[in-house]
Formats: sequence, structure tokens, C-alpha cells
Amino acid sequence: MDYIKAFLVGGLICAAVQVLMEKTKLLPGRIMVLLVCSGAVLSFLGIYPTFVEFAGAGASVPLLGFGNVLMEGVKEAVDKEGFLGLFKGGFTAGAVGCSAALIFGYLASLITDSKMKD
Repeated sequence: MDYIKAFLVGGLICAAVQVLMEKTKLLPGRIMVLLVCSGAVLSFLGIYPTFVEFAGAGASVPLLGFGNVLMEGVKEAVDKEGFLGLFKGGFTAGAVGCSAALIFGYLASLITDSKMKD
């Protein structure tokens, strides 16, 4: 039953993004930033953990989850290091995911025959 909730929540997030893309003039990059910032705000307000508990992977995998990771990293770093943690925490928490994306993207470019479009 949990996988059904995850599927529905993930589907609703995708549907909301599709509506934003079709009904507004927002570009995909701005919508992605909006999702990351929404995840950070929900995390800051303490709503995101309850959301993930309800929906599981449907809520933790999308860009909302990345915003949550960044905010949790900032909270932890501020608790440990004070004001400096405000700048350091997000980078520390998100470094593994960003590094993996860069490494796997590079490996995919080596395996495939990628070319620039004319």
C-alpha cells in the first residue's frame, strides 16, 4: 500500500509541474528552482518530514527532496558551527548528490556518442 501513496504523491508533483509549464510562462529551470526552494521551505517549517513519512519515495526523490537535504544540512551546520554553518551546511549536505550527478553524467558521455546539435 505504501508504494501506491508514493506513486500518487510523485504523480501529483509531476502533474503540478506540468500545469505550471503549460499555464504559465515559467521556464523549466525556474520551475526546478521553485521545487528545490519549496522543499527547503517545507523542511524549515517542519512539514517535509511528515510529508515524507506519508509518501515515502514519492516525496523524497524529486527536487523537493534536494531542497530538504540542503535545509537539513544548513540546520545541522548552524547548530554545530554557528553563523558560518549557514554558508557551509548546504554545500556539505548536497556534495555527494552533485558529485554523483557530475561523475555519472561524464561516464555516460564517454559511453554514448554525444554530439552538439547544429
